[in-house]
Amino acid sequence: MNKAFSTEENILFSFLNTVYPLTELEFRPIAEILKKKKYKKGEIILNISQTETKTSLVIKGFIHQYVIIEGELFTIDFSLSGMSFNNFTSYMENSPSNQIQEAITDAEVLYFQKKDIEKLLLESQPFCYIYTKLFEQVHLEREKRSLLLQHKDASKKYELFLKTIEKSKIFIEEIPQKLIANYLGMSPETYSRVKKEYLKK
Repeated sequence: MNKAFSTEENILFSFLNTVYPLTELEFRPIAEILKKKKYKKGEIILNISQTETKTSLVIKGFIHQYVIIEGELFTIDFSLSGMSFNNFTSYMENSPSNQIQEAITDAEVLYFQKKDIEKLLLESQPFCYIYTKLFEQVHLEREKRSLLLQHKDASKKYELFLKTIEKSKIFIEEIPQKLIANYLGMSPETYSRVKKEYLKK
């Protein structure tokens, strides 16, 4: 841990270094645009019709991203400590959000404003590389999930979830079963059954 940086900055420094080995000098302009916010359990971070202007990293707690369609909740993603999140469509198109981001527990989040990110992308090659790689990871995971959801067989969905979604084991350990079931497009009862069947193999 570098004593020249705050605790939050050191967390971010470690996170970014999993993508690219930043020097302290390269990290300083990134640290300068970093912001932090705390959310209470149940607090809405981004609501329907609001515009996404941030890219965020969870350092404590659990964030749930979802949409409501005809009164029914559909999970888009989860973000636990050490995971980044944003509403990419709203962020890129500067359009009203069609999803909700909610703190399921008390949470602490580090974030960058879009205007600060765009400025730094022009000035810092290391940051540009990291930013690109992080979005590649997010969209790779979402594409894999999209493909597994095409399967009608619940057992196959669960198997693909474990084998292709990198964060699956963390999700199983830290997220309520009913929300993982929703994430996989199945009922809690079906999820419980296929999980038990898989463990018996």
